[in-house]
Amino acid sequence: MMYVTQAASRFGRNAASLILPPVLLAGLAFAGANSPPPDAQRLNDLLSRTADRTSIFLDQFSDVKCTEQVRQEKLGKDDKVDLKEDSTYDYLVILTNSGGELNLSESRIPVRAAKRDRKNTSMLLSNGFATLFLVFHPYYAEAFKFALAGEDVVGGKVLEKVSFEHVPGMKSPAALALRGREYPLELTGTAWIDPQTGSIAKIEAGIADTLQDVGLKALSSEIDFAPVTFSDSKQVYWFPTQARVEVETPRQHWRNLHQFTAYKKFSVSTEEQVINK
Repeated sequence: MMYVTQAASRFGRNAASLILPPVLLAGLAFAGANSPPPDAQRLNDLLSRTADRTSIFLDQFSDVKCTEQVRQEKLGKDDKVDLKEDSTYDYLVILTNSGGELNLSESRIPVRAAKRDRKNTSMLLSNGFATLFLVFHPYYAEAFKFALAGEDVVGGKVLEKVSFEHVPGMKSPAALALRGREYPLELTGTAWIDPQTGSIAKIEAGIADTLQDVGLKALSSEIDFAPVTFSDSKQVYWFPTQARVEVETPRQHWRNLHQFTAYKKFSVSTEEQVINK
């Protein structure tokens, strides 16, 4: 679950969590595919490949750790940076299966905590945006309307642009945490997808003015993904490299930049011992 929170300037160790009940890819229907035939079939085929790739990516992403560098900025008049704070974390996503449900949680262990320049200044906490790809996961896909939005060339490669819009009243992978309550976000945006593999290269997302009654004027985010390789494997992994989140209320404006580098594989082993009494 992606969370946006206005709070003191620190990232806590307790991460937001997302419960993903197991979903079979077979028979998955993208009822929100808006494009007319023959584009509808092409869109559904692309969404199917992307859902498949997203499910695989979720397993891959939980097998690695990385370094996350976070810059939190408080913006003033004319978007000038009034205050900035930099932090570094060991970052990993933990995927477990308990009681028939998949549990995805983020873990951040501070390596270098931000030093506050001013007291009593609210900064933005933006957790979970590296997992914005969950819009295309089978658990959430049926909660969005999708449409083809043309092609674009990124890094010399032709990518399909797919727009998405959350269906009001259905589950959302993002929420605003405010005064002890969570408000689901009505996400809309565009994803740049490799038409052959279904790998996501970039996502831009924001919200409409659905939460102005609680003080959220605007939210925008941009997440970039890039291929990552490891020395012990020829397989190419597409992992997030950067996430940019910007939030504005009638009186305040923040911008956070997350950078993900130094990906490394890790494994957890357990050992059982039987002690004879």
